Amino acid sequence: MEEFEANVPEPGSERGAWVLALALGALGIVVLGLVLSGVVGGTPSGTNAAPPPVIAVTPTPTPASATEAGYVVSKAHGGPQAGGNPSGIGAARAGAWGRRRGGARTIVGDPTPAQAHRDLAVYQGQTATHIAEHWMQGFYPIYSVAQRTFGVNWLLLASIHKQESAFSTASGIYHGLNFANCCGGPMQFNVKNGDPPGGSASTWALVSNSYRYGARPASYDHMTARHPSIYDDFDAIMAAAHLLSADGAGYSLDLSAWNAAYDYYGHDATGVTYADQVLARAIGWSQHGFCINCGIPTALVEAVNAAYGAPVAASLETAVAVSSKHAKRHRH
Repeated sequence: MEEFEANVPEPGSERGAWVLALALGALGIVVLGLVLSGVVGGTPSGTNAAPPPVIAVTPTPTPASATEAGYVVSKAHGGPQAGGNPSGIGAARAGAWGRRRGGARTIVGDPTPAQAHRDLAVYQGQTATHIAEHWMQGFYPIYSVAQRTFGVNWLLLASIHKQESAFSTASGIYHGLNFANCCGGPMQFNVKNGDPPGGSASTWALVSNSYRYGARPASYDHMTARHPSIYDDFDAIMAAAHLLSADGAGYSLDLSAWNAAYDYYGHDATGVTYADQVLARAIGWSQHGFCINCGIPTALVEAVNAAYGAPVAASLETAVAVSSKHAKRHRH
């Protein structure tokens, strides 16, 4: 028995295995910390992208700016309606023809009263969700490509991105459609409008191939396997830039930019609030630098409204009053 026991080999030391296990555990903790802090995984390219340079500082608009030509005329105030498939490029929600002074025709938003009521509450009570810098770094190259490709100020584009989806952080934007079951993705494009509804003339269908005009960044978050996709940040932002350009926006943050933002939402009171906030935010960034989590100065929103929004809001109120008067006369 003793000889048998003497021939049994001694078990190997477990010290090396424990050291390896502890080392792997420590490495896992470090990697988890980097992921949670955004150092790893936030920007697939692995580089700290900087915002594109601001083209020019935009002065605060004054009411004298309202003398410029080119205001959008609401369809409720005599803007023509279109039948059949529209040939132009539409706005981000539902399509309806509008006309600016000077003869230019655009397809503008036409949100339902329920959607406008809900959106107005959102725009008047902006959320305080904190957005990390590393999250934004994947968008900077996209903004830059969109600006170069379509000649639209990236600050206007980024401001709409903020307004529509809080820079792609709002819940549910990467799947399904919004509460109105019409729009989806980071830039909230309508896929249900057009003639027939959801057909080839939907707003998204009209601009979905805009990504083909620019060079796609090598990597970014939420890159989809198929293109075009309203859920792909590059596809959606390029489409929005194309749409804004088609509606008259350029590098200047002026009346043309306000009109394009107004078209993007739609011709109603909520659309005025939307355009005022979008342009004021973009102007503020041009003056003080791009700030992801900064609010919009109230005085700047009021200045934009006085110069651009108030005259349009007044025309909307006049149209409603005239319509109500005609309806009352018809009943009598």
